[in-house]
Parts: sequence; structure tokens; C-alpha cells
Amino acid sequence: MLHLFVNAEGGLTAAGYALSAGLLVLSLLTGLSLAERGERRGVDARRLAYCAMAVALAYATSFIKVFQLPYGGSVTLLSMLFIVLIANWYGVKTGLLVGFAYGILQFLQEPYVLSLFQVCCDYVLAFAALGLAGLFRGKRNGLLLGYIAAVLARGVFHTLGGYLYWMDYMPETFPQTLRDLYPIVYNYSYLLAEGLLTVIVIKLPAVEKALERIRESAAR
Repeated sequence: MLHLFVNAEGGLTAAGYALSAGLLVLSLLTGLSLAERGERRGVDARRLAYCAMAVALAYATSFIKVFQLPYGGSVTLLSMLFIVLIANWYGVKTGLLVGFAYGILQFLQEPYVLSLFQVCCDYVLAFAALGLAGLFRGKRNGLLLGYIAAVLARGVFHTLGGYLYWMDYMPETFPQTLRDLYPIVYNYSYLLAEGLLTVIVIKLPAVEKALERIRESAAR
């Protein structure tokens, strides 16, 4: 069955792209349905617009690599922050949905399939986990705490996929004494590096004020 959607090199066939695109459309339609129900409760389409902008900005900035780490993994230009902001503004459910849509886009950008669960670990669950930042919504330093939790949660799924599927791809230059820690070192090195960079940026007074003004606008 899998061969219908995945070619011999691990990439997607035409049917695979169609299925992935269908999942993306389904998530967007789900968002539209939720927005329509929200409108009936007196909420306008502002939330959907902010969610769409967040996914677009996250996807665009994911192409901007600030730097590459020695054993792989890139630090992007704050790409995770945009999904975390949505979770912080609108809660866990919306954050998970937006993270899921972003994960599908990441998969379409550079698909590689070893198994269905590998795809879930590397793309679907990992990026949807950014929505867990919403658990800290409304709490003191909620954005900061939520962002840290989201980065750690995303790393859990990437690391799980690493142990299950990617150990054979460990570079020969990686210290053999740390072999058992390879998925942890590989994934958390770039995630925490980007996390630290993002935390520094969002704690700048000017950025904090700007994000607060945007949050107030998003919540109207």
C-alpha cells in the first residue's frame, strides 16, 4: 500500500503529494469550519487570518537559515515562534491545528518517507507539538514558558524518530562514545540554539511591546 504514495528513494509519488495536499486542505477546511462557528458566537474571521499569516511566516522563515550545525540541523530565523504565538493567543486546540498544517507544509517542502510513523514523528506530531505552548496561555511569562515547552516537546518527537529510524545515518565524525545520544544531540542542538536566539529576541523591550500590541489586536 505504501508504495502507492512513496517511491523507491523515499520521496513522494504523485499520489503521495495529492494525499499530503488533501490533508493540508482538510486542516484548512477544519479551521474555516471552526471560524464559522466562532462567527455565530460573535467572533469575526480575524483569528483565521492571523492563523494563516502565522503559518505563512513560519514557512517563509524556515527557508532562512541563520547557521548550520556541524552534525546537521539548521537554526532558522525564528520560524517556530509564529506557531507558538498562535497557541499563546488562542489556546492549545488552535495551536495544535496550526502546527499540524505547518507540519504538512514542511513535509511537502522536503518529503522523505521510511514509514507512516516516521512521517508522524518527523513532521506531523513534531510540529503540531508547538501548539502545546497554549498550555501557558494567560499565565505570567506565558509566552516565554510556552515557547520553551513547545521547543522541548517538538524535540521529543524528532528524537523518538531518530532512535527508531535514523541511527544508521549517524555521520562517521560523530563521537562514538556518544553514539547512544546521537538523536538527542542532533535534534536538541539546533532546536535549543534557535530557542535561545528566539528567547533573546522576544525579551528585547521593543519586541515585547510590539508582540503585546499584536496580541491585543489578535484578541479583539
